[in-house]
Amino acid sequence: MILKRFIWLFFPLSIYAQTPPQQWGENVTGVTTKFHSDKKEIALTFDACGGSARSSQYDEGLIEFLTAHRIPATLFINARWIDSNPEIFMQLSRNPLFEIANHGTAHKPLSVEGKSAYGIHGTASADEVIAEIQGNNQKIEKLTGKRPRFFRAGTAYYDEQAVAIAHTLEMEIGGFSILGDAGATFSAQKVAQYLIAARAGDIIIYHMNHPEGGTREGIIQGVTTLIKEGYTFVRLSDVKKSLIKIP
Repeated sequence: MILKRFIWLFFPLSIYAQTPPQQWGENVTGVTTKFHSDKKEIALTFDACGGSARSSQYDEGLIEFLTAHRIPATLFINARWIDSNPEIFMQLSRNPLFEIANHGTAHKPLSVEGKSAYGIHGTASADEVIAEIQGNNQKIEKLTGKRPRFFRAGTAYYDEQAVAIAHTLEMEIGGFSILGDAGATFSAQKVAQYLIAARAGDIIIYHMNHPEGGTREGIIQGVTTLIKEGYTFVRLSDVKKSLIKIP
């Protein structure tokens, strides 16, 4: 940790400006996708994107289900969603079942050269990568007193240089092994189907900002089935030492 801070202090950007990135997508070098476990454990993660009235919604019923059944989860929350839901954010941050993770300041794909994903322009330099991560880190830490340990970019797209910058900032990239609701577009039946097919060590991505979709009902069905099969659920920080990164 001290060495990383030393490197960042004296060589802040030059080490990422010399070689153009070679990778672009959800699964690039350094992204966490699964975790090792000898137990029947699965990690549920939820994005809250913000930026519009529709994207700033809150699936209260989903969170109530997780809370009632003592299901822990990692919540990747964007700065714009926090601004739209300040009281709800603070309630979530005080719930010991959940850990708050960083879903970016402006919900941009993380690139050092301005690449786009799903029509959203990404960060265009190392400086912008840092701003996208650190802006929301600072907001969350100011509000909660805790600095996030995990980051997921808007669209979950990266290049390997941007991931390296995140690691220099001591952030783990929260990827996933199962696309749980495809941006809250899956039906409840499909959400449940994908969840029930999960196995030990899987990390699943969902959205908690689209109550109109099938995510909530699908998770209720899937979690209920998995509990009967003996599965339990973890936060990413619970299995941090066992996380598997793309080489």
